[in-house]
Amino acid sequence: MNRTSTTLIGAVAALAAVTGVSALAAPGGEENGGAAAGRRPVERSTLVCPQPSVSDVAETRYTAFAPEGGKGKGKAELYAAEKADDGSGGDGGKGKDDKGDKGDKDKGGKRERNRAGEKKPEPKPFLPLSTPGKPVTADAGASDSSAYFGSADGRVAPGWTVQQTTAVAVGAGRGIQGTACSVPDTDFWFPGASTDKQRQDYVHLTNPDDSSAVVDVNLYGKKGRIASEAGEGITVPPRSTVPVLLSTLTPEPAINLGVHVVARAGRVGAQVQAVDEKIGGDWVPSVTDPSPDAVLPGIPGDATAVRLVVLAPGENDADLKLRLATSSGQIAPAGHETLHARAGMTTAVDLKDLTKGEAGSLLLTPTEGGSDATPVVAALRVTRGKGSKQETAFIPATAPLADRATAADNREKGSRLSLTAPGKSVKVRVTSSAGSKGGKPVSRTYTVKGKTTKSLAPPPPQGVDGSFAVTVDRLSGGQLYASRMLEQRKGKLPAFTVQTLPDDRGKVLVPHSGQNLSVLTDGDGN
Repeated sequence: MNRTSTTLIGAVAALAAVTGVSALAAPGGEENGGAAAGRRPVERSTLVCPQPSVSDVAETRYTAFAPEGGKGKGKAELYAAEKADDGSGGDGGKGKDDKGDKGDKDKGGKRERNRAGEKKPEPKPFLPLSTPGKPVTADAGASDSSAYFGSADGRVAPGWTVQQTTAVAVGAGRGIQGTACSVPDTDFWFPGASTDKQRQDYVHLTNPDDSSAVVDVNLYGKKGRIASEAGEGITVPPRSTVPVLLSTLTPEPAINLGVHVVARAGRVGAQVQAVDEKIGGDWVPSVTDPSPDAVLPGIPGDATAVRLVVLAPGENDADLKLRLATSSGQIAPAGHETLHARAGMTTAVDLKDLTKGEAGSLLLTPTEGGSDATPVVAALRVTRGKGSKQETAFIPATAPLADRATAADNREKGSRLSLTAPGKSVKVRVTSSAGSKGGKPVSRTYTVKGKTTKSLAPPPPQGVDGSFAVTVDRLSGGQLYASRMLEQRKGKLPAFTVQTLPDDRGKVLVPHSGQNLSVLTDGDGN
């Protein structure tokens, strides 16, 4: 052992004697010689909200909420993202870089100088939140529409959620378009998009960070991947948003598309907005990671049409069983008991009036089990109403709710939860928060029987005034999947939107500290 090694080990040993050495334990287990790791509330979280409809008759409500459970002080704030390019020319922001930002001085994500080096006023935070348990709201018209990004820390970071709900009175996309602001990431799947002549679908790419992101947008149709150089290497400048019109990436119109957004560098928030000239529109949420199984919760009982879009993104075909989980059990849709999805291609099937008047959730499972079953991504387009009074929403395959999830922006009338237990029964607690203008929270406990879907209106808060948040806590039992439907009838138009409720990831695994002097020995035990 040389002198340098001896000196280093002595220093580490002294540090270990004072502070201990952290060692990570597996969930629910113990690390060698130490106690099991614990779950603690997150201390910081980040969200991205896409630019809402720019229709002259669009009005958007933003609702921010954080459930109780965080520690210490804290705050959450959003800031408007700059619009870098509208994507209508098909370049989707290509060719842009950071050179135009030279001379800007950044402080906490807030620009103090413009490109000419002149001082700019610091932007005001949007929808600030500092108190958990009570939502805050803000309204915006079309002229105020912007994409937003921001973060929460301290006691409002665990479970911080922002809902963006847009009402469009007339014209293309009329109805309700709703989405929960998303966590930035590097990989997203969106089955169910379209470049049909009556559709205008955009993928909104928003970069919350201080360096540029480089993104590829890949499209998949019924014949496989659609070659498009225009979708490659899209640059999203710092703290900016780039909406890309999907029809500029395809040589000819295509329906039932799968959209794959991959960040080569950096990370983005990504959402797809579907606007139809005849049957309304909504946001197409990203699905959970590709998996052999898929759960799509919350098909309303009065759905007049249900279209399933499935994509097997790997090199193997997928054979799937379809089951509808209702309040009384699971049934196989007549004529659509199974589905064969070819590798790398989208497969669409119209399930028509699948629910027959009873709300339910669609379950996809491989026809043959095993760890080598082909993973898929899937989403539903759900239509309510008839004739000229139709409205659509999208339900993606979603991740299970392991601990807790929250849906913000609920009203006294028109909110409905769908809770699905595909396996064993689950015990859940549903809590309606105080209203944004007053009221007291109310909690109720429910049991969702195994292999069923429970549809219910959340309990209204006492003396509620304004909109409120609904938090679902999984208490015990098997896996739980959830969604929330928000309805606002406009005459005979059943305007609605659906948001799935995956786990809010408000807690993370944190290792305990303990002495572990084994790190101070070499390979020979010295």
